[in-house]
Amino acid sequence: MTTRPPNILVIMSDEHAPQFSGFGGHPLVRTPHLDRLASRGVTFANTYCASPLCTPSRMSFMTGRHVHRNPGGWDNTSHLSLDAATWAHALRAIGYDCVLAGKQHFPDPRQLHGFREQIAFDLHGSQSHGQADWSQGVPVAPHPWPGVAQAGPGRTRELDVDDGVTQASVRYITEASRSDQPWAMHVGYIAPHFPLVAPQAYWDLYDTGTIDLPVIPEGHLGNLPGVMQRMRGAFGLADFTDDEVRRARHGYYALCTYLDDQVGMLVNALEATGQLADTVIIYTSDHGEMAGEHGMWRKSNFYEHSVRVPLIIAGSASVAGRRVEEPVSHVDLIATIVEMAGADRLPGMDGSSLLPLARGNEGATAAWHGEVFAEYLAHGVASPVAMLRHGRYKLIYSLDDPPILFNLETDPGEFRDLGGDPAHAPVLHDLRARLFRQWNPVEVDQAVRRHQAERLVIHRATHGETGPANFANVGRTDRDQGTV
Repeated sequence: MTTRPPNILVIMSDEHAPQFSGFGGHPLVRTPHLDRLASRGVTFANTYCASPLCTPSRMSFMTGRHVHRNPGGWDNTSHLSLDAATWAHALRAIGYDCVLAGKQHFPDPRQLHGFREQIAFDLHGSQSHGQADWSQGVPVAPHPWPGVAQAGPGRTRELDVDDGVTQASVRYITEASRSDQPWAMHVGYIAPHFPLVAPQAYWDLYDTGTIDLPVIPEGHLGNLPGVMQRMRGAFGLADFTDDEVRRARHGYYALCTYLDDQVGMLVNALEATGQLADTVIIYTSDHGEMAGEHGMWRKSNFYEHSVRVPLIIAGSASVAGRRVEEPVSHVDLIATIVEMAGADRLPGMDGSSLLPLARGNEGATAAWHGEVFAEYLAHGVASPVAMLRHGRYKLIYSLDDPPILFNLETDPGEFRDLGGDPAHAPVLHDLRARLFRQWNPVEVDQAVRRHQAERLVIHRATHGETGPANFANVGRTDRDQGTV
């Protein structure tokens, strides 16, 4: 008798840094449902996205390939080729019903990249986004980012959309309980992504006066690496007051708890329909959120709060309460999903299955490569930027800047750049060699510039001549304003 493969529920939030959660150790942020999920599954404490930006992270998540190896989907205006095989294709090919609820940032609602149906609206996928143009350098924003000032209690279209995502997902779970067909559902939430406006009930769970401030040592902002300084300027990341920062973090924390309740409703629906034991639940996010750390907001950089993401896998014989410290990537997670379902690996996949680590197999930790690569090819920079973490060290490499090196074991806050320290020259040489074995920054730079030039021609043909994109505008709650 053939064993029925498990249902797979992938829950992907937007902009949730794992540092801001109960299971991640934060003393204030309330995430009781995710904490319970972590207690019955495996938490991968050092998981990284493939790129700290919505579209490239999510398209890499679909194919299991690194961003520069994907056919399209390199920034928020670039589309993934319809010829790219995805994990949804792989699972449907072996009999799964694969559906999408909410955000996955597919700009064309008719193209679902392997999912049978989109059962809830993707707000961000429906919006237009500014086109980066590296030939013009990094523009400086004409005004501060509005996202901090807008924080407060209230309702937004984003919250209405997320409520609809939960409702549609619960309906699907209920209907799926009546079928023998295994299913895989990707549920995409906007929360806790800005605007930092939360329902009053969630806002009231926190006291602005008790919200912790970012840890920023004296003189740190003036000594940020050049790539970070330019990004602060491009995004309009001013030196906000402590009161402004506390209120904005208040909104973010409240949205984290709102998101947590949505996850709880999905888990409750599985339990109520008798499917919990037969379903693997995966929780992650497309990237993190700086929330004022290092004077930064949003994402798009390679500090830990931006590029590290939560990952919980509950089910499929995972060891309850297990915590894995080895560095892993979203591309590894896609290899894991395909293996759990019993499907064949996708052509060109870059990751390795996490199941040996999740199950605590003998020798799995010693055999794990312990190396993670990520890259950024979008706005706020004017050349490729990449990260390579190997063991306790992390290299941040920009084609236009000196290399940045952190020892995450002795300097988890990433305040001491060792890139120019002679004592760490051998480490820097080793990490740079590892990076260049899989990534050629000159070739990637040329490819991105060609790609941007073609899309700028298309944009002019479609919309006429326009000025340079202003990436400090994002965050407004207007319904016609792009927000990613």
